[in-house]
Amino acid sequence: MLWVLLSALFMAALDVFIVNVAAPTIGSELHASGADLQLVIAGYAISYSVLLITGARLGERLGHGRVHLAGLVLFTAASLACGLARGATGLIVFRLVQGAGAALAIPQVLSLIQRTFTGEARARALGAYSAVLAVGAAAGQIVGGVVVSADLFGTGWRPVFLVNVPVGVLLLVLGRRVLPLGRETGPERARALDLPGLVLLGASVSLLTVPLVLGQEENWPLWSWLSLAAALVLFAAFCGYESRLARRGGAPLIAPRVLRHPGIGLAVFRILAVMSVNAGFLFALTLHVQGGLGHSALRAGLGFAPTAVVFGAVSVTWRRWPAAWQRALTPAGFALTAVSAAVVGLAFHGGGDGGVLLYPGYVGMGGGLALAFSPTLTGALATVRPEDAADAGGLLATVAQLGQLIGVAAFGTLFLNRLESLGALRSYTSAEAFSLCAWALAGTAMVGAVSGLVLRRR
Repeated sequence: MLWVLLSALFMAALDVFIVNVAAPTIGSELHASGADLQLVIAGYAISYSVLLITGARLGERLGHGRVHLAGLVLFTAASLACGLARGATGLIVFRLVQGAGAALAIPQVLSLIQRTFTGEARARALGAYSAVLAVGAAAGQIVGGVVVSADLFGTGWRPVFLVNVPVGVLLLVLGRRVLPLGRETGPERARALDLPGLVLLGASVSLLTVPLVLGQEENWPLWSWLSLAAALVLFAAFCGYESRLARRGGAPLIAPRVLRHPGIGLAVFRILAVMSVNAGFLFALTLHVQGGLGHSALRAGLGFAPTAVVFGAVSVTWRRWPAAWQRALTPAGFALTAVSAAVVGLAFHGGGDGGVLLYPGYVGMGGGLALAFSPTLTGALATVRPEDAADAGGLLATVAQLGQLIGVAAFGTLFLNRLESLGALRSYTSAEAFSLCAWALAGTAMVGAVSGLVLRRR
């Protein structure tokens, strides 16, 4: 059972990152604009982040195994549709559906581990869960480069999505045999679905994302600014509704009580920052390396290997480091990320291929991002009350997806806007755009490094 669950988790984690390397090839074959590519990547995160907590609630009401399999069916079917898409618009829509499938399937993995394993077995299963997340993130860039460059049967980027189909079918067959398909809790114990909260959150996220992605391409028309203002209004309405629902004894998507827990507010900000930097760095770097420098998807994917490998290694080993270092790991990780982003920007400055300076920057990004993320997540979940653990986990997972969405939208727009202002795409204009983006990434990381001085709740 654990093998089936972790294989599904790996497939979903891989899918977050594997598409980055394929983005330039998708753009050329489908004649997709930069905004289209942002939405192809961000669309998955939009539906995943908004529906994640609702997916967990559906597992409580209908049975975790049953909902996991339903999500896997939706994810696999959407992967097939993505691989067969004939245009950018269809691909964006199918990516939204794919994210919805992941939002149904993936929350059940942790729930089933917690319900099935106890004691040392649970600790080992949770350790494997964390390792799969790290390895999935690390493998996505490399596998994407290999698959796209292989150009299997002349299909180009399409196997990036189609590879999920046979794996998904196999997991469905095995899952029906090994997963519990009944309801684990009675309906009186299952929390109600917060549909009004879901609508308000989904609308505010969409109204924020669309103008960030399309605004620069449309020269920032009036509707884009009205949409951003409406996003703020709807998010304020969402917060107010959630507070009122909690006071009435309901089950809000994001419980205000969890947000008030010491350390959670700081963790939310830091996870939002680190995932934004991670997603923005990978997206802008992919466009520069393949679009500006003309490198192949394979060379780009293998070039990202130091970042991916170090990220995975640090993610699974940092808890073994000396106890005296633990409190300093997160700010040190943000600082290392800031320095490394600046180093990568300097390495590419002038339009060259980066030289030897590039690889210390890549290694530093991997280590810095892992140190900024993993101790933050683990420390926040370790301090919450047991009865709030599920809500806190769902909140931080949602924030992580929102961070990736904001990173692609904000830093991707910054890169594309600067590139457009410089004129025709050449190696030195692309390098100039990426350098500006790198400095913005470094600045965001430094804000994360000092955030504990301002936001830590006593």
